[in-house]
Amino acid sequence: MTRWRFIIGLLTLLVLLNGARAEDVEVDVELVLAVDVSRSMSERELEIQRRGYAEALVSEQVIRAIRGGLIGRIALRYVEWSNTGQQRTVVDWTLIDGAQAAQAVAVKLTSRFNTALRRTSISDAIDSSAASFENNGFTALRRVIDVSGDGPNNSGRPVLEARDAAIASGIIINGLPLMTSEGMGSQFQLHDLDEYYRACVVGGPGSFVIPVHDWKEFPNAVRRKLVLELASAPAVPLIRATVSGKNETGYDCLIGEKIWRQFMDRYPNFEPLP
Repeated sequence: MTRWRFIIGLLTLLVLLNGARAEDVEVDVELVLAVDVSRSMSERELEIQRRGYAEALVSEQVIRAIRGGLIGRIALRYVEWSNTGQQRTVVDWTLIDGAQAAQAVAVKLTSRFNTALRRTSISDAIDSSAASFENNGFTALRRVIDVSGDGPNNSGRPVLEARDAAIASGIIINGLPLMTSEGMGSQFQLHDLDEYYRACVVGGPGSFVIPVHDWKEFPNAVRRKLVLELASAPAVPLIRATVSGKNETGYDCLIGEKIWRQFMDRYPNFEPLP
């Protein structure tokens, strides 16, 4: 009997120790940077994006925002996305608690630049980013997905469904619409992409949109966006979707899918790249 008590006690101790090792690290914010690398982006634009994020992360303003939090550290993941099921994790969940850790992430972002992928699935980028928060080793009061892109959703499920599901789970979504004229696929872009992001993509307490009209603006826009995301923000009402695919503003959030269907009707023999 004594032997079995010893064994049971030992097993209980091992379980407790494993639980202690598996305890999540507390941070101020868990932040996913979800960056568009669809075919509409040129190689120059892809490089500008990586370098812009790298420069912003090591900037004095962003480091000050990180250190100024209640805990003084954040968890960050950088993923590039395009079509449904096409996400490329460049930096997996990483603790950033100061300039040295930020510099290490910046080095990873600028060490190698990959070519663009295919179509545009903002909804899948949101879904996969939301799923990545589970069992990531961190815990925070705020979980944020930062979506940047140069066009509307045209692949995967409707973006409103993904947006509302993420918000319902307590996630905040912010947007960085890239309203530039460089790259391929101008027929799939929107002149009011910033309004599309406001109506169809972002949501949750304190969510916001910062449009970029020229690539010269990009580094400053990213730096400003990161500072805002790392600071506490007041709650804002959630704009909910209707069954028609439009939200309460009347914006048609299925516009990207409709543009794609019109293109396919016009070019029925077109075969999208895998």
